[in-house]
Amino acid sequence: MQVILKKDVQNLGEAGDLINVKDGYARNFLLPQKIAEIATDGALKNREQNLARIKAKQEKLHQQALEKAKQIEKFAKLELSAKAGESGKLFGTITTKKLTEELLAKSGIEIDRKNVTLNTPINKIGEYKMLIKLTSKVKTELVVIVTASEVLKEELEEETENSQQ
Repeated sequence: MQVILKKDVQNLGEAGDLINVKDGYARNFLLPQKIAEIATDGALKNREQNLARIKAKQEKLHQQALEKAKQIEKFAKLELSAKAGESGKLFGTITTKKLTEELLAKSGIEIDRKNVTLNTPINKIGEYKMLIKLTSKVKTELVVIVTASEVLKEELEEETENSQQ
């Protein structure tokens, strides 16, 4: 089925693109979410008229993403502190939501948590890299440094000490 994308879809295309997708994908996901419309004769004529407007809007979003990427690169490092055990293991994991909240609080840069990708889960003290995809073409990395706010004895060690006494 041929559809015209109304919004950018990762690994599929950008707004205004005419693409072929499987019927079920179009009927069950793209059309109900209003991400695409069926490529009828009227829709194709409308697409041609709106293509310049769509491309100008995309260029504006691209420029804004580039500016935000420059701000993130200037910020360079995001430092967090969390409760940790003696071995350096954190009590809980630092999520992308927590990372975006800290970035907003410390630098004023707002990013959707869905645009953040971590190579490894942040569950130990150390240095990590997070990939931020602002648009399909603009990506940047930010270094995250996790330190211990307070070191607590791990519960397993305490239980063995109590059982020996």
